Amino acid sequence: MKEAAHKTLQMIKTAFPVIIGVLLVISMLNPLLEKFYPQIFTGNYVIDPLFGAIAGSISFGIPVASYILGGELLKKGVSLLAVAAFLLSWSTVSIAMLPIEIASLGKKFALLRNCWCFFTSIIIAILTIVTLKVIQ
Repeated sequence: MKEAAHKTLQMIKTAFPVIIGVLLVISMLNPLLEKFYPQIFTGNYVIDPLFGAIAGSISFGIPVASYILGGELLKKGVSLLAVAAFLLSWSTVSIAMLPIEIASLGKKFALLRNCWCFFTSIIIAILTIVTLKVIQ
C-alpha cells in the first residue's frame, strides 16, 4: 500500500507542471478560437461535421458548459450537425490534454482513444441529425 501511494504521489509530482501548462495554454486559446467558430462553419452538411470535430478536438471544455456554447453557436447560424460534432469532440477528444493522457495512460491507449472518439463524434452527430429528422 505504501509503495502504491508513493508511486501515485511521484506521478502527480511529474504530471502537475504539465497540467498547469496545458490549462494555461487552453485558457488563453479558447477565447481566441471561439470568435472564429461562426466563420468556420458554412452550412455544408459534408464538411461541417468534420470541421466541427476538428474545432472541438483543438478546443477544450467541460460538458456542462457545452449547453451554453451549443446554444450560442446555433444562434449564430451554425448548423445543428456541426454543433453536435463540435460538442461531442469538445468533451471527449482533447489534443491539448494529450501529453497528460500519454504520460498517465500510455501513448498507444491515448492516441487510440482520441482517434476513436474523434471519428465516433462525427458518426454520432450524423446519426443524431438523421434520427431527429425521422422523428419530426
